[in-house]
Amino acid sequence: MSDRSTLDVRTATNQAPPLVGHNVVTSDLALTEALVRHGAPGLVEELTALGAEAGTAEAREHGMLANRHHPELTSYDRWGNRVDEVEFHPSWHWLMERAVGHGLQAAPWEQQRAGDPHAHLRRAAGFLAWSQTEPGHGCPISMTYAAVPALRADEAIAEEWTPLLAARSYDPGVRSRSTKTGALAGMGMTEKQGGSDVRANQTRATPTTDDGWYRLDGHKWFTSAPMNDVFLVLAQADGGMTCFVVPRVLEDGSRNRIDVVRLKDKLGNRSNASSELELNGTLAQRLGDEGRGVRTIIEMVAATRLDCVLGSAALMRHALAEASWHVAHRSAFGGLLVDKPLMQNVVADLAVESEAATALAMRLAAAVDRPDDPHEVALRRIALPLAKFWVCKRTPAMVAEALECLGGNGYVEDSGLPLMFRESPLNSIWEGSGNVNALDVLRALGREPEVLQAWITEVGAARGADSRLDRAVDDTLALLGEAAGLEAGARRLAGRMAACLQGSLLVRFAPAEVADAFCGSRFGTSYGGTFGMLDSGSLREVVDRATPRPA
Repeated sequence: MSDRSTLDVRTATNQAPPLVGHNVVTSDLALTEALVRHGAPGLVEELTALGAEAGTAEAREHGMLANRHHPELTSYDRWGNRVDEVEFHPSWHWLMERAVGHGLQAAPWEQQRAGDPHAHLRRAAGFLAWSQTEPGHGCPISMTYAAVPALRADEAIAEEWTPLLAARSYDPGVRSRSTKTGALAGMGMTEKQGGSDVRANQTRATPTTDDGWYRLDGHKWFTSAPMNDVFLVLAQADGGMTCFVVPRVLEDGSRNRIDVVRLKDKLGNRSNASSELELNGTLAQRLGDEGRGVRTIIEMVAATRLDCVLGSAALMRHALAEASWHVAHRSAFGGLLVDKPLMQNVVADLAVESEAATALAMRLAAAVDRPDDPHEVALRRIALPLAKFWVCKRTPAMVAEALECLGGNGYVEDSGLPLMFRESPLNSIWEGSGNVNALDVLRALGREPEVLQAWITEVGAARGADSRLDRAVDDTLALLGEAAGLEAGARRLAGRMAACLQGSLLVRFAPAEVADAFCGSRFGTSYGGTFGMLDSGSLREVVDRATPRPA
């Protein structure tokens, strides 16, 4: 009998172990260094428990189950009553309970009001880390976070809803506000005939006899999180486009007329329920003045755009962690993959992309903590659409390359990479597609001269430290002078401005090998946009920095 016949084919060899048992926060040096840089060392300690739970096998399993068992719409109960309820798998509730318990929804707004100087930075880092358990449940968490600044257009309404939205109690169920220990918010802006062009909305708002209350009639094409307790909705009033607060259940306990037509069958984000709604005499409370709806809701848009950047940075980091972990444990052609020069180049390039996204996302979160600083306000105004455009656009290619590092194993659902890949285009589409954000950059540059100065000041802080970055900034300023008013060049301009911001942050704060790799590739003449084309350098150090380690 040959030796071959004695092999135990039921035992797998040369397979990377599952990436569990690591701390998602403390093993991410780009994240922890940003926390210390913009905040304080104590912030890392405060998020250590969240990071440990996010890295458990239990969290990984709940993330997979929440996506395997999709939400289901129940339109009528057994007796024929219209109920429009969305049912979720228990794993969804497990994830939501912990996200709310960690204060990742609206808690930072109350903390900031109480004097916490780093409330939004802490929350951003927690959101980035916890989103790596499963990205879909981040939608209702993000909507709830974003609703509070918009609600402040009416202090009375804000005082009614903010304490519940900020509460760390996950209390699902269709009940009135007065019976709940915590609440979640959603948003209904777009309609089928207009999409991002919300001024084309046709939903009508008719005043009732109660002061400030209206009845809405229309159809909402995409409403995020229809199971939530309250929604911000745009509709046409006599005075023009207006923002409204729509409670799911009225204070007398009766259900508001919110008919869920269907749940969207989406490419990714399948654990989360996105819906079409019909409004027929739906009661709504006006938020802000008639005709000021877009301006009223703009702060909600800004907050959700930040979460798009954070969510994409989380996908990048999660995909990088899986890829770097795999190559550190998988052997081929006589050695570990991580020791192969070409694989080192690919993973190092992924690590550089991930660190640049994290650095920019956390810089923006720090700006939210400084609402009275004119530079921070102006930087946030221009850098949010820049980051939303660039980081979210870079994510699908980055996740695809990380998937390829696992070979055929990466193409199999059990690896988790297909879920990430399906999710990767979402944040570039949600809350304004790439074109919408690139055009917003032009709009800001044309109407608010202080935003260009804020960008120049921020990138100028690294002036003289790297000649390639200096040259890129000069070239971008020349491009801006040529194209600031030209729509066709908006994407190119936005991409270069965003990359310069990332380069400035890495040159100032990242290890030299990371900054060198970024500037040498993203600002180099030979860069083709494909990962794994870095010039030789300290690539192993870059890879080792990015590879998770068991706690």
